[in-house]
Amino acid sequence: MYRRSLLSALSVAALGQSANAQSTWPDRPIRIIVPFPPGGPVDGGARLLAPALTEGLGQPVVIENRAGAGGSIGTEAAARAAPDGYTLHFGSTGSLAVNQTLIPNLSYDTRRDLTAISVVSAVPMLMVARTGLGVNTIQEALALARAQPNRLTYATSGPGGAPHLAGELMRQRANIHMTTIAYRGAAPAMTAIIAQEVDFTFLDPAVLMPHVRDGRMKALAVTGPQRLAALPEYPTLIEAGLAGVEVENWYALLAPSGTPTDRIARIHGAISTALARPETLRSYVDQGQRVMNLDPGQSNTFIRAEIAKWGEVVREAGMRPE
Repeated sequence: MYRRSLLSALSVAALGQSANAQSTWPDRPIRIIVPFPPGGPVDGGARLLAPALTEGLGQPVVIENRAGAGGSIGTEAAARAAPDGYTLHFGSTGSLAVNQTLIPNLSYDTRRDLTAISVVSAVPMLMVARTGLGVNTIQEALALARAQPNRLTYATSGPGGAPHLAGELMRQRANIHMTTIAYRGAAPAMTAIIAQEVDFTFLDPAVLMPHVRDGRMKALAVTGPQRLAALPEYPTLIEAGLAGVEVENWYALLAPSGTPTDRIARIHGAISTALARPETLRSYVDQGQRVMNLDPGQSNTFIRAEIAKWGEVVREAGMRPE
């Protein structure tokens, strides 16, 4: 009798401690691993989100940049972290979806090793042409490409990046042939357009618009599912007749697989609260981003679909990592 009572008391105490551990989370700072260097678009997206999480969770949320290998080094570090809610990961289309096919023998599987909290936002690419090419619309650009197969060029920020994906998907769907010129990053690709070294590129609208406005390049179309509120005069590639040519560089917050679902839900709740504020929404719109804030279930489904979609494009194009 005494033994049963003692065991019962210990069980109740253990349950109480477990419940208390859940209720007090988080009780120390949370880190977000970003798999790219400071100052880039993925890092910027994480830093836009971190203050909202700090406020919503009551603990400091700090950014840890672990760059290299197209985002795979930082993503692997997050995938291998303890699933306790104290390590999160902020990734993008390339590191979470494209790398699954692009990089042979990848050390992590997004679908197996990470669980999504929210696909937070997405940024379409803006397609631009060099001014000396003499085209003013996407239709003129496509007609020129068909008339001069393999003569026209487009700049990318590197194999498997969003500009490469956009150009390759457009090439496949429009049945045109252009030569890919890979640069080491978005900045040299943009410089190449301004210097008239290449004919086209696809880059972040916020980066390109100042140069479009001062006449150093010609904007043709956006690659998202709808026109940008900040750039309503430019059509989508879908409007131009290229069905299915939709490319957005999306940003998502994830946690290691096995992280308690109540902690996942609480983090997503903090994101939702922040994005409900007009001033937060405005900060995203000002950067040309489309707020999505998919819930955990929707986010996991979305990411799996993106892995399948870009896997086909990567295989057909024969893309290889640098």
